[in-house]
Amino acid sequence: MFDKLDTLLHRYEELMQEINNPALAEDPVRFRKLMKEQSDLTPLVETYQAYKQANQDVTDSLALLEEESDEEMRELAKEELNDAKKRIEDLEHELKILLLPKDPNDDKNVIVEIRAGAGGEEAALFAAELYRMYSLYADRHHYKLELTSINETGLGGFKEVVFMITGKGAYSRLKYESGVHRVQRVPETESGGRIHTSTATVVVMPEAEDVEIEINEKDIRIDVMRASGNGGQCVNTTDSAVRLTHYPTGIVIYSQTEKSQLQNKEKAFRLLRAKLYDLEMEKKMASESEARKSQIGTGDRSEKIRTYNFPQSRVSEHRIKLTLYKIDQIMNGDLDEIIDSLIAADQAAKLANMQEEM
Repeated sequence: MFDKLDTLLHRYEELMQEINNPALAEDPVRFRKLMKEQSDLTPLVETYQAYKQANQDVTDSLALLEEESDEEMRELAKEELNDAKKRIEDLEHELKILLLPKDPNDDKNVIVEIRAGAGGEEAALFAAELYRMYSLYADRHHYKLELTSINETGLGGFKEVVFMITGKGAYSRLKYESGVHRVQRVPETESGGRIHTSTATVVVMPEAEDVEIEINEKDIRIDVMRASGNGGQCVNTTDSAVRLTHYPTGIVIYSQTEKSQLQNKEKAFRLLRAKLYDLEMEKKMASESEARKSQIGTGDRSEKIRTYNFPQSRVSEHRIKLTLYKIDQIMNGDLDEIIDSLIAADQAAKLANMQEEM
């Protein structure tokens, strides 16, 4: 591990020299590439330097204990020694996590699809509430949310809603949300007071760049039409809605939330690229080892991942057996405790696999 850290530290020093070279101003593309590499290495380098300093503090404290006869100074040296040893332990664990292979999609924006599942109108209402939950979560993290398409029911529910969340690290946190979300509560229409169970499916995909997914125009059919339904009152006087059909996969994309046909077309292509990229990721994942597939966040999308029980004010995250009794806060976008716990569990699983392979 420390050979690798020394190599990365040397690389960081090389990067700093090259970035500070005035001649680099003539090559903005290379400059951005080097700055990105430097930014990615900075947390690791700073942690490693702190680790080396903690080791030096241990050496200094031990030397002081050997030389010093004054009891008060010896007690101070012992305190510093214990503190440095604790820092070494914490920093070593942090370094192991920082050395884990980074998901190349983590810094990307995300496209999220929510579809009502079993439960009829109650499932559609739950899908709308999940959309609201993610909207509020995006606000908390200063992410930008853009609607791509929405299919509403007459009672305020969503049969389906597709949207993009833009912001640094959006995928690194929201990727764990893919799966089946289940709600248990007494619907307003239920006169007997019985608890009903409904579901909604959430799919989270990283946004794909043009260079990552090449789309052949011959494989695409583009239809334009008037936007319809509650989502399109403001735009349904012109043929602004766009539907893309991708022949090789059968994927159909519909975008109607913008007044401009050009903007709807751009959104539709962004979603299509994300879906095609997602298909490639699934193929790659299927060919990888069972250990990789068993990690948190890489499970089957048909997997029931979370239950929202309103009568008990309980949210249960089934993948890591986490139960929280604060459903109101969670439905208002306070997802950090769940997501942080999922990230920690994922890192622990990866660390265990890495140690088995060593």
